Amino acid sequence: MTNALQDAIRDFERHLRAERDVSPHTLRAYLGDLSDLTGYAADAGVTEPAGLDVPLLRAWLARQHALGRSRATLARRTAAARAFTRHLHRRGLLQDDPGLLLGTPKRQRDLPGVLTQGDAARLLDTMDAQGPVGLRDLAVLETLYGTGVRVSELCGLDIDDLDTGRGTVRVLGKGGRERTVPMGEPAARAVQDWLRAGRPVLVTEGSGPALFLGVRGARLHPTSARRIVHERISEVGQVPDLSPHGLRHSAATHLLEGGADLRSVQEILGHASLQTTQIYTHVSAARLKQVHRQAHPRGAQTD
Repeated sequence: MTNALQDAIRDFERHLRAERDVSPHTLRAYLGDLSDLTGYAADAGVTEPAGLDVPLLRAWLARQHALGRSRATLARRTAAARAFTRHLHRRGLLQDDPGLLLGTPKRQRDLPGVLTQGDAARLLDTMDAQGPVGLRDLAVLETLYGTGVRVSELCGLDIDDLDTGRGTVRVLGKGGRERTVPMGEPAARAVQDWLRAGRPVLVTEGSGPALFLGVRGARLHPTSARRIVHERISEVGQVPDLSPHGLRHSAATHLLEGGADLRSVQEILGHASLQTTQIYTHVSAARLKQVHRQAHPRGAQTD
């Protein structure tokens, strides 16, 4: 059986798909969170949107905390509830928006592992790039590290997104936001080698304009890209195992260590908020001490 609250969630799902164009991952997460909320509400005898008031929402979140949900999960579920009640208020199904009175739990940001600059050079300079798969894998890792793009953005690239003359790539990021990212010569060279001698071997009639292909000629899937990163890192040895996001994190860290300003790194990574970029500012103590010595009038006297 369905009720008015579940009908409202289906309407909210259509809104997320058609108007907000959220990622499939975000859509699944929000719908799962709201399914949990409607289950809790039903147990409390609430089946109408009007029954979603502040006490019920806070009790639901308190229940999540009591069940040991992580801070990240609590923050996401709060965000889902707030987005839903905002939607209900705009649709006229709630007189007031109770989500405005919900506090947002602070998320504990666990930073992924990061390569040293020496590790990155060892990984990319010693990879076996023989054959079409080897050329593709090198191009994938060089692009992930050289541009700092997300793995989903990498897999969504088309050949026409490359501007070899300018050494840039056009990326379609979260929320449909487009940005242009510099590649760097090693990444551009690896991609050109893949296009020249690797992609023509794997391409099929169904490949379309996809830049990176799987072994059967279809557009490379993010799951396959993650496997490629783990396997290639394990082959090199003496390099910490990382995911594609770890390579993105390494790129951001090395940019900051090299003197890039935070706003530029924000633009390259495609972060909507500078606050998100700030999690990448864990530069080494040695780098901070070096900057202090150079910039502070008494910096040279510090140890």
